[in-house]
Amino acid sequence: MRTTFLRTAAAALALFPALALTAPAATAASPSPSASGTPAPANKAGTSFLTAVNLAPGQEAAVAVSTGDYLYWAFGAAEGQTARVDLTVTLAPSADRHGPQTWSVELFDGLRRRQACTDGVQNATADQATGTLTLSCTLREVRSWAEPWSGDPLPGSYYVRLSVPDAPQPDLGLAASVQLRVAAKGDADNAQPEGGELKAPLVPPAGGGAATAKAAAPEEPEEHWYTGWFSGWNGRWFWTLAGGVLAALAGVAGYTLTRHPRGRRPARYGAVPPQSGAPQPGPYAGSGQP
Repeated sequence: MRTTFLRTAAAALALFPALALTAPAATAASPSPSASGTPAPANKAGTSFLTAVNLAPGQEAAVAVSTGDYLYWAFGAAEGQTARVDLTVTLAPSADRHGPQTWSVELFDGLRRRQACTDGVQNATADQATGTLTLSCTLREVRSWAEPWSGDPLPGSYYVRLSVPDAPQPDLGLAASVQLRVAAKGDADNAQPEGGELKAPLVPPAGGGAATAKAAAPEEPEEHWYTGWFSGWNGRWFWTLAGGVLAALAGVAGYTLTRHPRGRRPARYGAVPPQSGAPQPGPYAGSGQP
């Protein structure tokens, strides 16, 4: 037994250098996530604005989907950039489909306002024999600032929504695949108009991605000599005492108006009003003179 144990231990020690040499080689041979530095393609899609999958600049998405689902992705755009979204939809086999299908792509800003596309095919219809559809949308140039009523694109997050507005009922749920790519050109030097600046993006990018614009540092509130009286602990005492004084004054005024209306005092308690036709007391009472 002892001889067998020693032989086994010697064989293990002899294999140890070979394992030590082959381990780095195996590690080096494992594929890296991205040899060129670009992020790996995303293989998921959200089903609402809150669950939208965030895409980094230049990142693609390749997702297996079901016909009829609402699909959401999010990306960031900075001022001066013009973003473009390109999608390729591979439909289910024609033998499984029962009629034409219409697919649509829409872009929304961080406030979920639908943004207009300046170029591209937003709605495409495929007949039963067509196997693929191509959709695209070019966003307007992101501005550094805009009036609240204008609805212009501002720096921040943007959402891509892919949907099927029209398809035969039996085709809903059929397997399909979507390839999406988001590209942007331009920089802050192209931002128009001049003279304005947005301090922070509309909302943080979805999915915890990198911010596309620097958030503004919180500004300290301006202080005055009366600031302490209207905020914090002192403010509560001030308004409580002021409310008590006003309530007391209102009570005194109400009592005065209801107790002595129009400044006249009421008749003495128990006094009997004079009767009509009865002799009135006076200096000539009982004298018989008119």
